[in-house]
Amino acid sequence: MGTGRKSFGRPFAVASASEYLLRNLFGWYKLSRHARNYVLTGSTGRTSIVHMTQLRWKLAMNSSSHVPPDQSPNTDSVRSTLLQTIREYGSCAIAFSGGVDSAVVAQAAHLALGTQAVAVTGVSDSLAGGELELARSLATQIGIRHIELPTEEFANPQYTQNTSDRCFHCKTELYSQMALRLTEWNVSVVCNGANTDDLKDYRPGLLAASQHQVRSPLADCGIDKEQVRQLAHHWKLPVWDKPATPCLSSRVAYGEQVTPERLHMIDEAELFLRQLGLRHLRVRYHSGDVARIEVPLESLSLLLADDCRPRIVDHFKQLGFRYITLDLEGFRSGSLNQLISIGGLESTPNQTEQ
Repeated sequence: MGTGRKSFGRPFAVASASEYLLRNLFGWYKLSRHARNYVLTGSTGRTSIVHMTQLRWKLAMNSSSHVPPDQSPNTDSVRSTLLQTIREYGSCAIAFSGGVDSAVVAQAAHLALGTQAVAVTGVSDSLAGGELELARSLATQIGIRHIELPTEEFANPQYTQNTSDRCFHCKTELYSQMALRLTEWNVSVVCNGANTDDLKDYRPGLLAASQHQVRSPLADCGIDKEQVRQLAHHWKLPVWDKPATPCLSSRVAYGEQVTPERLHMIDEAELFLRQLGLRHLRVRYHSGDVARIEVPLESLSLLLADDCRPRIVDHFKQLGFRYITLDLEGFRSGSLNQLISIGGLESTPNQTEQ
């Protein structure tokens, strides 16, 4: 049994898929502007390193497997089609979040266009901790020129009031800012990482892309999420198995104001859970400072264990949450979209499902 302070502040450097996996499982990566050292205290005020290490391993073993995707026989054909599609742009700026989709587009653009391609990461309070560092590292690994672009979506009341078309206003801000700088960057086309699976989901941001003539090379080539991961693995991109990490504002229930303070609470809460070994998770913010935790069903009992639950409750309350709940339905990406037809949040023409 040991006591003391456990630091999770090692610098993030993308070296390999296995390195990324280990750091993702145990939280050993640099954590943006809110990085700090945590003391995990029990009822005695001491840190139970042994118990927390055992808990991390249990959670890690219960997380989804990290088996590389099967390489399709037509991976080379898909790769060639994507490269040719992007090559026809002549030059492009990629909306680059550091996720697997935009990473694949950035890699393809660099291979097809070389210096005529640039990766652009929008930076605001809605960006989750560690994501900007990851984007920087990925851009360096790919070799593509990388630009960090401050965005001002929080100055738009239509964004902060958080109706179900919030993403439309966020993407409108990003694409508008990018369009203003195309001449400066010496490129002619803006493109994103939307794939064919995205076209089946509620994505108001895709309407913003359409209105700003943004290209979607993955979707245009008929590439789905599984094929994206195959290409990422083929190109040895360490994010080939990275879980989706949408912006922090997507965790706030529709109709609740989006503020930097609330996003900070969510960011720190999710960071804390990742340090326990979880990969797939969401902390949703609901009215009255309620935190609704979503994790895979197989991890529910572990979070309720006596050596874990009190620590979660204590830490979340320190962050400002008044009530901490665990969703018995488990992790569901986009679960807040269930609220769209409730309480006057129905879609408008600006929210057409793409």
